[in-house]
Amino acid sequence: MFYKNHKDLIHYCVLSVVILAASFGFGYYFGKNQTIDTQNINLLNKDLPTEIASSGSVDFAPFWKAWSILDRQYVSKKEIPDDQEKVWGAISGLAASMGDPYTAFFPPAESKAFEETISGEFSGVGMEIGLRDRVITVISPLKNTPAYNAGVKSGDKILEINGTSTMDMTVDKAVGLIRGKKGTTVELSLAREGGRQPILIKVVRDVIKIPTLDTEKRDNGIFIIRLYTFSANSPDLFRGALREFVESGADKLILDLRGNPGGYLEAAVDMGSWFLPPGKVIVREDSGGKSSGKIFRSKGYNIFNDKLKFVVLVDKGSASASEILAGALSEQGVAKLIGERTFGKGSVQELLPITPDTSLKITVARWLTPNGLSISEGGLKPDFEVIPTESDIKNNRDPVMEKAAELLLSGK
Repeated sequence: MFYKNHKDLIHYCVLSVVILAASFGFGYYFGKNQTIDTQNINLLNKDLPTEIASSGSVDFAPFWKAWSILDRQYVSKKEIPDDQEKVWGAISGLAASMGDPYTAFFPPAESKAFEETISGEFSGVGMEIGLRDRVITVISPLKNTPAYNAGVKSGDKILEINGTSTMDMTVDKAVGLIRGKKGTTVELSLAREGGRQPILIKVVRDVIKIPTLDTEKRDNGIFIIRLYTFSANSPDLFRGALREFVESGADKLILDLRGNPGGYLEAAVDMGSWFLPPGKVIVREDSGGKSSGKIFRSKGYNIFNDKLKFVVLVDKGSASASEILAGALSEQGVAKLIGERTFGKGSVQELLPITPDTSLKITVARWLTPNGLSISEGGLKPDFEVIPTESDIKNNRDPVMEKAAELLLSGK
């Protein structure tokens, strides 16, 4: 995922919540008196942000009526939320009404947990998840993490987490249930393509240290860079890997992005710049008309000539920054894509503070390839589609790598 910082949006969100909090005070008063008078509702609506109030289409009376009825009549054996928790619930519902799995409100506890997740090292199982066909789906388990070692695979659909159904669950809620203290266990009920029955996998949580890359020089003159994530330090490590490639004397390069769920946009742009002249488009940002779209271009390191033989490997676990880099190298004519269609995670999120201990994660834009293809709409289709079979996996055979070697050695 990608995070940005727009001060105007932060100011707007904080202002909105101040107004909303004040409004809730009015609503509570109305509820206690079991009446909602038109004059006060008009006053409340007058305090709305200008662009909403001017539309004349917002009437909060039904909201306060529902608040009042719940206050007076709701009965439960469980502890009833206090007024502040109701405010958090209302904002959560507002975020959910956008219909976007990556837009979510984080109350205090969830906000703290999310900040820990994006800060680097954390306890969990080591896999990236997203939403596909409205179902929580594994984008990719990271190499040598508990999820990877337990047998979780890209494309697995998560039906239950510790017995809790994921139906209509947000991605962030699922992440919160999967994460936990080191040494504890989480049970996942998974639906796997081709399987008739759900698979139950127990994964023991651990501190996750995300791997970055490794390299291999083969006897046939092919050099392989396996990139596992686009972390903050991956551009430096990638530069070192390219230096190793040049010093090896090889002229055939494979960049393996299979199972790479993405990371920092800046890392993808920096890596693409080693292969593209200055100014060449790497990715376009489409804000849907909310602001002028941005174009991210090559920095122009461009150290390779047209004699470089280059292919990029992708699969359904390649997402986000992986798709940005692969799409740029493919559409700019630098490399061929081999493997499976990518995941299709091409949206941009901002994390905005609402109060000092709550936050809102909101989708603000979508990524387009240099030629204008929306990554979110079906991902990238490889130039050569190769899908490993169960037999390939069982026999430790890699037909995608074999196809890549065939193309590079044949000079096609």
